[in-house]
Amino acid sequence: MARKLDKTDEMPTTGHEWDGIREYDTPMPRWWVLTFYATIVWAIGYMVFFPAIPLVNGATPGVLGYATRGEVAAEIAAVDAANAPLDHALVAAELTEIAADPTMGPYAVSGGGAVFRTYCAQCHGSGAAGAVGYPNLLDDDWLWGGDIENIYLTIRHGIRWEDDFDTRLSQMPAFGEDYLGEEEIAQVVEYVLQLSGQEHDAAVATLGGETFLNECSACHGEQGLGDPSLGAPNIADAIWLYGGDREALIQTITYSRAGVMSPWVGRLSEAEIRQVAAYVHQLGGGE
Repeated sequence: MARKLDKTDEMPTTGHEWDGIREYDTPMPRWWVLTFYATIVWAIGYMVFFPAIPLVNGATPGVLGYATRGEVAAEIAAVDAANAPLDHALVAAELTEIAADPTMGPYAVSGGGAVFRTYCAQCHGSGAAGAVGYPNLLDDDWLWGGDIENIYLTIRHGIRWEDDFDTRLSQMPAFGEDYLGEEEIAQVVEYVLQLSGQEHDAAVATLGGETFLNECSACHGEQGLGDPSLGAPNIADAIWLYGGDREALIQTITYSRAGVMSPWVGRLSEAEIRQVAAYVHQLGGGE
């Protein structure tokens, strides 16, 4: 160890002095200096043996070629191998039989929840309650049907996705362009408000009823209950995808709505698609 100095006069200074105050040049303890040198040697060794120096397209791999991503990939592969029998059984099973199976059912729901939170929550919300333009998957109001087979088809092939031949398709005309005038649209809106039990102008709604029967009932039905085979929503309840107030209805009838959902076939495995279908089906609104 460095020799202890008994007198301050024996300590070297940096040469700085102000108002009688001197700055001592006290040497660092030897153990600290040696530790500092050891950390430098350790850092150099780490850069040689492990990935360390960032480059444009990655980092230096290191002599050992070690990477935590490789460990993660190996762990994922091991889990996939362990789950392979269940995945094969899931793909081979009838969709309607999955929930009743004591082994396959919980496995599908658990895996589907993970898939949903990874790929679906961005639009439908982490709790699947949806948002304006994104369906709530917790209720019992389904544009294309809420049984597990229809949920599976929607997830697999998407909605209005032109590149998928089997996508779910529907097209509501923009009635404000060539079909109806502003007054007729206002009348239909009052009639729809009446159908859904909202405050409305009864006299104007009566006028809109005839237009509704001529222009809208082919898809929505005479009572406005909708048709899942056409993707036509029920407009006689209190559940609205784009809003059910007067202003939102005018916007919908005038300009139409055409939301798009991408298909997941090719991006998710068949087992994963079935898992998320099972998960969505059991959330509470599955038919």
